[in-house]
Amino acid sequence: MRHTQLWLSAIALLLSMASASAPTAHAQSQAFATACEFPPELVDWAPRAGNPVFTAEGPGHWDVKIRERGWILREGDTYHLWFTGYDGSRDGVKKLGYATSPDGIGWTRSADNPLISDHWVEDMMVVKHGDTYYMFAEGNDNKYSVMLTSKDRVNWEWAGQLDVRFADGKRPVDEAVGTPTVWIENGTWYLFYERGDKGVWLATSKDVRSKVWTNVQDAPVLALGPADYDKDMIALNQIIKHRGAYFALYHGSGTELPRTWNTNIARSSDLVHWQKYSSNPLVEDNKSSGIVVPCGRGYRLYTMHDQVDVFIHHNGQ
Repeated sequence: MRHTQLWLSAIALLLSMASASAPTAHAQSQAFATACEFPPELVDWAPRAGNPVFTAEGPGHWDVKIRERGWILREGDTYHLWFTGYDGSRDGVKKLGYATSPDGIGWTRSADNPLISDHWVEDMMVVKHGDTYYMFAEGNDNKYSVMLTSKDRVNWEWAGQLDVRFADGKRPVDEAVGTPTVWIENGTWYLFYERGDKGVWLATSKDVRSKVWTNVQDAPVLALGPADYDKDMIALNQIIKHRGAYFALYHGSGTELPRTWNTNIARSSDLVHWQKYSSNPLVEDNKSSGIVVPCGRGYRLYTMHDQVDVFIHHNGQ
């Protein structure tokens, strides 16, 4: 019996040594996923000559500066851009602007700008469902998120503040809900949001008009770090579905001061569990609030703060 125990112990030791000295099948599959499951059309970017393609109008105008995430929606042959303009002061009311373009490069501002000036609209995104456009944005002084609706992209109806609750469905989230990003699939609305840029959480709703959203879990679905580029702050800007997987465009920042932001990407099969791209960041040097927009057979990457820059795939798209 003692010889059998010694023999089993020796085998266990050899297996342990082999495991420590060689990557496991799981580790190998993870490395393969990192290398192959982020397609080049989403990660291989070069700045377009002639950037920026859109800026604030400057002193003497309502948009002395533009701020944080804007949104571009392509419908047919027209690109639609919504952006946040303000007077340049930290406390200046953030107002909604709008512009259109035939090519996503040269833009014409709406004569109706600002579209909304009596409500704070910042860090917005737009999704169309049926014949209605839904806008989700940060509200007054970044204290909460709000929803607006429109039938024509220009005239927006104020729907009010989002009611985001913990996973028990009863307690309201006790921190500011920021950078709201919505994805719709199979009758469920998914809301990604940040709380002080310290992680990204996910809540869902079956009835968007109720404005009630319930956390899928009370832990973030996209956490800080561990790499330096997004170790201190992150916020999610956009969800797309491509080649059967979900991809999140998000921006991050490390602890180094003065603070700079970068644009990154993560991948998921279920919207809850996310894998960050091993070669993040995609772009650096304060090129943040990034989203991708369909163009031809591929995409363009637009970064939105505090000017709109375009990045194209190396195939020249």
